Amino acid sequence: RLVREVTEAMDVYDHNRSVRKIQDFVAEDLSNWYIRRARRRFYADELADDKKSVYVTTFEVLEGVARLIAPFAPFISDELYILLTGGESVHLADYPRCDSALIDTELEDRMDLVRQIVTMARGIREKSRIKVRQPLQELLIDGKYEEMISYMSDLIQEELNVKSVVFEKDMDRFINYGLKPDFKTAGPLLGSKIKSFAAALAKANAKELIGRLAAKDALSMDLNGEPTEITSEMVDVAVSAKEGFTAGLENGLCVILDTTVTKELAVEGLARELISKVQQMRKQKDFDMMDRIRIYVDPSEAVSEAIEVYDAFIRKETLAGEILRKEGLASFDLNGQPTGIEVERI
Repeated sequence: RLVREVTEAMDVYDHNRSVRKIQDFVAEDLSNWYIRRARRRFYADELADDKKSVYVTTFEVLEGVARLIAPFAPFISDELYILLTGGESVHLADYPRCDSALIDTELEDRMDLVRQIVTMARGIREKSRIKVRQPLQELLIDGKYEEMISYMSDLIQEELNVKSVVFEKDMDRFINYGLKPDFKTAGPLLGSKIKSFAAALAKANAKELIGRLAAKDALSMDLNGEPTEITSEMVDVAVSAKEGFTAGLENGLCVILDTTVTKELAVEGLARELISKVQQMRKQKDFDMMDRIRIYVDPSEAVSEAIEVYDAFIRKETLAGEILRKEGLASFDLNGQPTGIEVERI
């Protein structure tokens, strides 16, 4: 699809659009999604079929991107192509051609929906000041999407660090909707009718009106005795969730995150914070990706409990042979818990 969109833009000499398409693909689709999602497959110990597959796919995409960017970035594309293929020059290679038979629009729509859900839920975490490393209990998604994306629930769980994904048939049990005019958009369009519009929204069935706006580009409302066309851009929709939950609404898609952090979840969160800090220290010490290490800790009581419960998990994630107690270490803040940490290569 990228090849088709870039070549279509080039056909009408819109090179800026071509470059933006490539940049968005490399930064978002390839790097921030595919490579990040596949990182455990890259790090697998054995060269099994799954690891071969992710390497081959990455090679094919990078080699194609090198040829695709050749007209816009002649030098870096040439270096990338030669390093990947050993060929003489990217400028002697054929320019990519789109094979429309390989485009699966339905699959792309499913993954786009999953990515939108993940983005919205991450926004809820950020707004609630809850780190992604802190596990949460569940994410609620409108049940109408169950058939479409339920098979990707594990992916959503991992991306958002939640214990379960629930496709809820009755989202109204968890949220309340509020409507008011988007004064920046509606004000200039409605003029003196804006007060009547605000009153009509206050009396309207919020869920029903949102559904009607989502289904149509516009609808008619009686304002000051006159039928007036209303669009979704003229309405500001606010959602609020019951206690312990936080909701997000975007373009008719609603997700609800259980933001209650229980003691058990907090303990796991400390273990994951420790893992993150150890990984940072590995990188700072320039350890090889597969180097085995030994971890020394001078933990608080809460962190000590997290290590006891998640000892095997911490060691597996950090490639640590053992976790030992030692006093006088450089201290770090793990979710408000001062903890001494040191690592060494075995």
